[in-house]
Amino acid sequence: MRSAELIDTIKRSLSQLIGVADELRDLDQALGDGDLGITVSLGAAAVIEALDTVPEDITPAEIARTCAKAFANANPSTLAALVAGGLLAGSKTWADVEDVDVSAAARFVRAAGDNIAQRGKTQLGDKTIVDVILPAADALSAATTGAAGLDAATAVAEKAVIETRALQSRRGRAAWLQERSIGLQDPGATAMWRFLQSWQQATSSR
Repeated sequence: MRSAELIDTIKRSLSQLIGVADELRDLDQALGDGDLGITVSLGAAAVIEALDTVPEDITPAEIARTCAKAFANANPSTLAALVAGGLLAGSKTWADVEDVDVSAAARFVRAAGDNIAQRGKTQLGDKTIVDVILPAADALSAATTGAAGLDAATAVAEKAVIETRALQSRRGRAAWLQERSIGLQDPGATAMWRFLQSWQQATSSR
């Protein structure tokens, strides 16, 4: 996937992701401050707008950096900062990449996930977006084609989201609920799963 196709896919997927803002808001109201839907919708819209004005010779790494800046500047939320940092970390793995294949995608997602885990001081099992993004990176790493990798990553993401319901939240505002967070689905993990689904739809509808 070269730059022009990458930009088009990002824009298509984020346009669809905005459509689940209400779901993310409701999930976040149960566990946090309820701003996740706004964070995602404002960030996605800002990224789409930013990508409308990039030069034709932009590289995949520069695309990722553009997305990071736009998403972070759209709103001041903690998740926006973590996602932006993850995108910047991922962009470093594309320094010499002109055509993004499944291997490059796996490296990007792994770097992004590791950065989010480090900056958020979280790990697998803490009931956060990390519970989805790291298994998704593993699924991409094991795949031989982009389509197979995306299918596998989306499937493990769905499984991980369902599994967050049985976990106790250990990071962020959700941690304040302690045992009361058990039984509720993590909104950040859900956002990552929905993004993978939207990427699937964007590529299949082309």
